[in-house]
Parts: sequence; structure tokens; C-alpha cells
Amino acid sequence: MNSTTLYNSYGHANLTAPDVPLNFLEQSWVSIFEGRNEWLIVTILSILVHELNYFGRYIPFLIAEYIPFLQKYKIQQDKTFTNEMKWHCLKSVLFAHFVIQMPLMVFFHPTAVRIGMNIREVPFPAWFTIAYQVVICLIIEDFFHYVAHRLLHTSFLYKNIHKMHHEYTAPVGLAAEYAHPIEQLILGTGTFVGPMLFSLLGEFHIITMFCWISVRLWQAVEAHSGFDFPWSLPHIIPFWSGADHHDFHHQTFTNCFSTSFRVWDYLLGTDKNYHAARAKKAAEAAAKAKKGTSSVLPSPQQGPKQQKSTSSAKKQKEH
Repeated sequence: MNSTTLYNSYGHANLTAPDVPLNFLEQSWVSIFEGRNEWLIVTILSILVHELNYFGRYIPFLIAEYIPFLQKYKIQQDKTFTNEMKWHCLKSVLFAHFVIQMPLMVFFHPTAVRIGMNIREVPFPAWFTIAYQVVICLIIEDFFHYVAHRLLHTSFLYKNIHKMHHEYTAPVGLAAEYAHPIEQLILGTGTFVGPMLFSLLGEFHIITMFCWISVRLWQAVEAHSGFDFPWSLPHIIPFWSGADHHDFHHQTFTNCFSTSFRVWDYLLGTDKNYHAARAKKAAEAAAKAKKGTSSVLPSPQQGPKQQKSTSSAKKQKEH
């Protein structure tokens, strides 16, 4: 291809930009749709993006559970995710993926076309366009999730809907989407708000949508991983939520309602118990370390006595 052909959502070429070459991925994208049903291709790709990211992100944390060296980074070390719990969780998650979420993916394509989302169009958006749109989607979803999550913790909604997600007081990555069907629909709406606004108000490509879904899934699985590694994002981005922040929410059922960032919890004071608990834990660890150090070092009175005793023993040996 020596020129860039822009395709509309029905596969008909409608604009050609002269002498703008397509890269390999863009050429492959065009070829995927040639002679094929666009709705079917988008549906299959949506399912693959979701499943590969969800389970692919969980696998490293699953492996970490069996590596002794990494257990010191486990947040709730007294809790065990048994094989029976894994199997129960996996069955529920697969049911949610293929019975609840897959039908929504089937209707994603006609919805995307209706709101003006670009599908076949090439070239793809520039990387910085994808990056800033994904960040905006994160911000929008984070606010939506915070409000919806706090509502789910009201008495009626918690008892009848959200309680299922809190069955795991020590969360694991596999349980990120272990939730009541109604909760999945509510919180899933927040994931789609950003892309919908971008599509209605300007340009938004389905490639950006797939990047955004991937980031959101990685964030959700990480937040439920139960591990706080030195290389985890909160140690790099201080206002990132992360596993330690969300783990406290599962432990106490209160505080830390945010999903991606800690901003709303900080501004609205719903992280005070979290900070108090972590400060207490740090103080206890420091006191324990200090006590351990002092018990190893000899006291000033012991030094001379030990030296005198050693000298006496040496003299006796010489005689």
C-alpha cells in the first residue's frame, strides 16, 4: 500500500490520503476485515482482548503464590487461597464472562457504530492520542467507580448485591470480576462512559478501546492480587490505588473505595482508617526491629565480664 485508505464502519473506502504508508499492524488490521463480517470480527476480537488480558495478568500472581521468596510481599500472609476456593471462583468468573459479558460484547459493535466509533479506519491514532484518551478514561471511570462503589456499600445494595464480591476478605487476581451480575453491569457502565463521550464528541478508535480495556483489566487484577511488590505501581506513582489500598477495603469492608487513584478517598476522607492502620503497622514493625537489634548486641556490663572470663580460662589452660 502506497497510500492510506480510510474505511468507514461498513467497509467502504471513503477517503484516501496520498502517500502515507501503512505500517505492518495497520495493513494487518485492514486485511482482517477484507471479505469478512465486521460485526463478527469485532465480537471475536473483543472476547479475545478480554480473556487474554484477564487471565494473562492473573498468571504471574498465581505463580507468585508458589514461590517462597515472594511470600514476604503477600499482604495478608495468614490467609490461603485454597484449590477449592480457586475452583469455585473460576467457575463463577467463567459464568460471568460467557453468560453475562459475552452477550454485551455481541451488542458492542452496533453500539460502537451508532455512536461514531472508528473501526476499520487507518492509520491508527498516534500513540500520544491513545495514551491521553486512555488516561482520561481512567479518570472518568475512577470517579464513576468511587460513587457507585460507595452506593453499593449502603445497607440494601450491599446485602443483596455487593456482598458476593466481599466473600474473599483476602482478594486474589482471579476474583477481580467475581461479583453479582447487577454489580458487573453497574460498574461496567463506568468503563464505557469515557469511550462513548470521546466517540460522540470527537475521534475515538476501537484500537484505543482495546488498549483502554487492557489497562482497566490489568489495573483490576493487580488491585485484587494480594501482593505488594517493591516494583508495584503505588511505589512509583504515589496516588495510584494498588493492591495494598484495595486489600484494606476487603479486610475491613470500609474505606478505600477508589479503583485506580487514591484522590477521591483522600479528598472525601474515606482513607483515614487505612492510613491509621498502616501507620500502626509500621510503628509495630519498627519497634520489633529495634527490640531485635538490642537483644543481639551485648550490654556494656557484659563486655568486661566476658573478657575477664576469657582471660581466666586462658590462664588456666596455660597452667
